Amino acid sequence: MTLCTIIKNGRVIDPQNNIDTLSDLVLKNGKVASIGTVSKPDADATVIDAGGCIVSPGLIDIHVHFREPGQEDKETIATGAASAVAGGFTSVCVMPNTVPTLDDAGRIDFVYNQSAKANLANVFPVGAITKGREGKELAEIGLMAKAGAVGFTDDGCAVASAGVMAKALRYIQMTGKVIMQHCEDPELGGGVMNAGPLATKLGLKGWPRVAEELIIQRDILLNREVSARYHVQHLSSGGSVEIIRRARENAWGKAHITAEASPHHLLLTDESCATYDPMFKMNPPLREKADIQAIKQGIKDGVITVLATDHAPHTNEEKALEFPAAPYGIIGLDCALSLYIKALIEDGTIDWPQMIAMMTCNGAQLCDLHSKGHLSVGADADVTIIDPKMTWQIDKEQFASKSRNCPFEGWQVTGRAITTIVGGDVKFNLAKDRIK
Repeated sequence: MTLCTIIKNGRVIDPQNNIDTLSDLVLKNGKVASIGTVSKPDADATVIDAGGCIVSPGLIDIHVHFREPGQEDKETIATGAASAVAGGFTSVCVMPNTVPTLDDAGRIDFVYNQSAKANLANVFPVGAITKGREGKELAEIGLMAKAGAVGFTDDGCAVASAGVMAKALRYIQMTGKVIMQHCEDPELGGGVMNAGPLATKLGLKGWPRVAEELIIQRDILLNREVSARYHVQHLSSGGSVEIIRRARENAWGKAHITAEASPHHLLLTDESCATYDPMFKMNPPLREKADIQAIKQGIKDGVITVLATDHAPHTNEEKALEFPAAPYGIIGLDCALSLYIKALIEDGTIDWPQMIAMMTCNGAQLCDLHSKGHLSVGADADVTIIDPKMTWQIDKEQFASKSRNCPFEGWQVTGRAITTIVGGDVKFNLAKDRIK
């Protein structure tokens, strides 16, 4: 661990503490020591020049898939953590749809052990709601919470049974953890692209918005009697935004109902599927421009509070299958920040402080990562330095991720994380000339 690092001349943005100022940031012994001008740095301090850059709390992604254990040919905790720091993320929360499922305390421990070995980004496990993610019997909720699970989800599948979901809400509420729902009624979902005229024209099975909206509405009604913290994963439908908006119109809703949006649902529509390219096969599917507009409005209004990539690695061989047979999902960690900038900053939907809040303190609060997501004195020294004017071309062959299933290949983007600091140590750096 580097004992003292001074980050000078940057625009320090810390939304949790309402800080947005040109200043220096001092990190000592793995913790934030101070924010303020440093006139005479310690002789043994590492000094980073952040002139022209944004200095942010370390970025957090609460929704990623690292595939280990069981599918290490797609991604491992080590390669996923490398992808995270390359994208500016200092902490990520991994989903439990591994083989075997993260549905007991021993497997929660496994994630922490592998994360420690990788020694890159912090990797936090999210436990399964039901055993094997089969939606029938609750998993070891209490034991996993004690082992360090930061939330619970059957991501990849909805908890389809209202009875099981009601029981899950009650048990998870007792732990104080968040329940994250993959909102898809299995009897209505399961299509390969957005239901509509284009799907009919292409001869592909459609996936209607109501499959998402129905589960959200049901779960909110179930939760009225329970008051668990309920989080909607990867919103795709404009109708879903309105359901959540209504739920959050009062204090109870704001305290108990949250939602996230992903880069692909902010930048791509179902028109991308017209070439039958499986890189555009998503779960939930890409929708239409009106849905993007509604999601952006929801972000602007604070209805949607978290940005999360749903980083989902697959092998080249899998994604080379024909559209109906190929797996859902794309990778996102290496380039997500630039895509959020393109989708939300460049068109004026939100400003930098709001976007950074959605990528730091909001996710940290949701998953009880209390020492992360902010730059308070004594907080963990997790910091991301962003060059908001750096232009670059997305090249998936340069990604740290083990997989290459990225539909944004070749896009010209602006803004990039140039330095990622975890626990006071530089884990990724594109600007060696700035460090002395």
